Amino acid sequence: MNITAFYLLFSLYIIALIALSLWLSRHQKSGEDFLLAGRNVSTRLSLGTTVATMIGTGTSMGAVGFAYTNSWAGMLYGIGGACGILLAAWLFAPVRRYGFMTMSEELSFYVGAQPQMRLLFALLIFIASLGWLGAHLIGGALYLSWATGLDLDVAKLVIAAAFTVYIVIGGYTAVVWTDSIMAIILFIGFVLMAVLISVQAGGVLALTQQVPAAQSGWQALSHIGLIPAVSLAAVIALGVLATPSFRQRIYSARSVRTVRRAFTLAGLLYLAFAALPAMIGIAARQTAPDLADHQFAFATVAVSVLPAVLAMVVLLAGVSATLSSASSDAIAAVSIFIRDMVQQCYPAGFSQQRLLLLSRLSLVMVALLALAMALMSNDIIRYITSLIATVMSGLAVTALLGRFWRGFRWQGALAAVTLAMTTSLSILLQPDWLQFWGNPVLPAFTCAMVAGVLISLCYQQQRITPLTSMRRLRQERQRFLQQSNVLAKPAESDGKNSGLSAADCRGETSV
Repeated sequence: MNITAFYLLFSLYIIALIALSLWLSRHQKSGEDFLLAGRNVSTRLSLGTTVATMIGTGTSMGAVGFAYTNSWAGMLYGIGGACGILLAAWLFAPVRRYGFMTMSEELSFYVGAQPQMRLLFALLIFIASLGWLGAHLIGGALYLSWATGLDLDVAKLVIAAAFTVYIVIGGYTAVVWTDSIMAIILFIGFVLMAVLISVQAGGVLALTQQVPAAQSGWQALSHIGLIPAVSLAAVIALGVLATPSFRQRIYSARSVRTVRRAFTLAGLLYLAFAALPAMIGIAARQTAPDLADHQFAFATVAVSVLPAVLAMVVLLAGVSATLSSASSDAIAAVSIFIRDMVQQCYPAGFSQQRLLLLSRLSLVMVALLALAMALMSNDIIRYITSLIATVMSGLAVTALLGRFWRGFRWQGALAAVTLAMTTSLSILLQPDWLQFWGNPVLPAFTCAMVAGVLISLCYQQQRITPLTSMRRLRQERQRFLQQSNVLAKPAESDGKNSGLSAADCRGETSV
């Protein structure tokens, strides 16, 4: 592959992203426009940005690389991701009607909108967003370094600078548009590579015959262990359910129906797509059996089976998919930083113009923090699974119990997030335990769920109705933004059009 030509193509692509962002930024008048695209993202754009994230870093780097060493077990990544997004479509799409701005708001709403709990959730979710952003920076840098020979740390810096520039200009609107464009290119690239691989091998059955007997069929699961296999699928599904950037897509969608349809279509597409990364990983094993770093399996196959020009386009799509995934997590982190953390220090609020400027400055800060995290790791799968199990298991339990159990209390939420982190860290520090479980998500999630239920049962006399919680959040948001007319109104005084039932609007108490 011509390195000079790839550099030129990459530069032209970044320039095109900046130009598109400049064009889209014409309609930005407020911080909410920057962070949530005016809450008017259509089904097509919601689908595009969701698919781009799901087939971005984790799939092209992680799933293909995992299939390189574990053959058809590479499908676990796609199965877990599809289950996660389908569950999100039917369990959490309805929260769009509440008008939340951040996942911290949503979780605090479930436990009485306690300011201290919202700050705790904000800190954990902010760390999780930085972690996801760091993972995408690692993925994009690995692509760029492999394609050009650039030093990996320098490549991380280039990727961070690239996505920061166009997102600072265009905000979340630029994210959903660029995601959608790149999703099409990357999806076509995956399908084309899988077809060419099958043709060269003499068909899918012939490709399957190339897999070692110990890794074929159900043996692929026994090869890595049943519990680690279930843990891998579970950690990916849980990651989707609790990842802030997927919540951002719910809050920014035009309606509940819009995001539910987009997530459902994305889940079905991703489920059908699950075998393709495994096929590419298997072919990479045949093409380059001594590949030093299996995370380069996708790039290796792209160069070996595709024409030179098309290979460059697919590799660029891989880089851009990591950029688009990173940008979604960056926007989520900025939303949480401003709405749930800055507000604690500056409750008087900002004008819309100053909020827009603050959002852009915060994005630069977030990119620098994520870059610092990315410089400490180069392994996508281990990075992601450790992050989800440690930081996000407790958040997922809080979201599930809070959404579906009125008896959930803030004390239970605190116990859930604390025990999840403690359990996960304990397993990560014990090599034998980690080998048995594969990753800590199953014990961390289970312990968090038990703790959340038991502790909440001890505080059933304390009750704050959902309507009271929503009023608290709305009052804080209005003070912060100073212009209540720019906000989506999540809860009217009578509870109508707020997503709250009649039962929620009665019997308000406080603790």
